[in-house]
Amino acid sequence: MKPRYQDINAEAVDKWVAEGWEWGRPIDHDVFVRAANGDWQVLLTPLRSVPREWFGEMRGKRVLGLASGGGQQMPVFAALGAGCTVLDYSPAQLNAERLVAQREGYEIAIVRADMTQPLPFEDASFDMIFHPVSNCYIRDVKSVWRECFRILKKGGRLLSGLDTGLNFLFDEEDETRLVRPLPFDPLVDEELYHLSVASDWGIQFSHTVEEQIGGQIEAGFLLRDIYHDLNGEGKLRELNVPTFFATLAEKP
Repeated sequence: MKPRYQDINAEAVDKWVAEGWEWGRPIDHDVFVRAANGDWQVLLTPLRSVPREWFGEMRGKRVLGLASGGGQQMPVFAALGAGCTVLDYSPAQLNAERLVAQREGYEIAIVRADMTQPLPFEDASFDMIFHPVSNCYIRDVKSVWRECFRILKKGGRLLSGLDTGLNFLFDEEDETRLVRPLPFDPLVDEELYHLSVASDWGIQFSHTVEEQIGGQIEAGFLLRDIYHDLNGEGKLRELNVPTFFATLAEKP
């Protein structure tokens, strides 16, 4: 019997972190100090900083970093005076959060959980959810939006980084050849499943606009703002192809 794809992904991310994955390298002390002094930025997608106006006043807010381990964003929010909780399924990513918190002397609730399951929080627990690009590692995103809506307070904000799916179309070497169709779903394509495992990609999934944005609206959110972003490197970046986007949604 195949292992759960969620467990495959947790193991893959742990391996990437050990190899120096950029999204698993925690911020250093100087970045934390600058954030405490008002000089800060965070990413939901590879390149563009999230607009400051998406956050509002952070001091005293209850913030959930959803699949946001790695010690990159939560330390910044803690430096700004927020009360932070981070949920991730990768032990290595959560360990990075723990190490930064111990180094800088702040408290953070660290939760290892699978976001494909009901989130382990009470209704209306948070003022903000910060969700960087990560739902490409789960098959059903609509259930996540419903859970986010449930655990946010009225007026709470959901900040999400999302994948357009275009990267899945192209070859991995130089991104110049279209090599596969969408949707990208290794659970229904045996050849793609074995290629994903052999290539150390984890088990990833493409998602439609209907799932990503329509799913937020269907859950009850109001879409307040949106922007697109590019890959960090490669041919698609050179061609200015929008491979990611970020959304600001609000619980009315």
